[in-house]
Amino acid sequence: MDLLLDSLKSAFFLLISCDPELLNIVGVSLKVSVVSTLIASVAGIPCGFVIAYSSFYGKRLVLTCLNTLLALPTVVIGLLVYSFISRRGLFGPLELLYTQKAIIIGQVILIVPLVISLTIAAVSKIDCRYRKTALTLGATQLQMAQVIVKEARYGIGAAVIAAFGRVIAEVGISMMLGGNARGFTRTMTTAMALEYDKGEFVLAVALGLTLMTIAFGVNMLFHFFQGRTEIDAV
Repeated sequence: MDLLLDSLKSAFFLLISCDPELLNIVGVSLKVSVVSTLIASVAGIPCGFVIAYSSFYGKRLVLTCLNTLLALPTVVIGLLVYSFISRRGLFGPLELLYTQKAIIIGQVILIVPLVISLTIAAVSKIDCRYRKTALTLGATQLQMAQVIVKEARYGIGAAVIAAFGRVIAEVGISMMLGGNARGFTRTMTTAMALEYDKGEFVLAVALGLTLMTIAFGVNMLFHFFQGRTEIDAV
């Protein structure tokens, strides 16, 4: 118990003093998480919209695959991407391994299915009369899509926030593809694992507190958007 209290006290002072190493680690985590979330959103939201409003052979299978990918372990993604970007891999000459770009690639693969699935769920809740009315009034497919996205904006926002919350706390991809290089690819989760292995808990506890604060803020935003979605549905 004394170890925990002493670690919490030291971690608090570390946070108050804005330790440079701590800030660098948090900065790297936020950078790769934000970039991967933006890329996944740009790719996933249109895909989710198209799947939701399209009728094609095998649609049920596609939805099943998407739901299955939601449970895909991060280490599996890490192994898959590693096999492509390692020196002997197809993209080895690009020298992506153990860089922030490698982490971003893995994280995008991790959360694209999440963004697509939640976008499908958000768009599917919109009354079909919106789409029919827009088309009846002479709207193009693009204009109709804009109307639907506007109505489903809170649900789509919740999808993006959930995706960010997923990547900010993952460790497998960051460790396997980033290499946990100090000052470059060391994220909050990989740094916490390293400090634990070294038996030094102060920085790990400080990073844990920071991560929990970010997770709390993300969940507050998620519940806000979720609540707005339910209000709009009523």
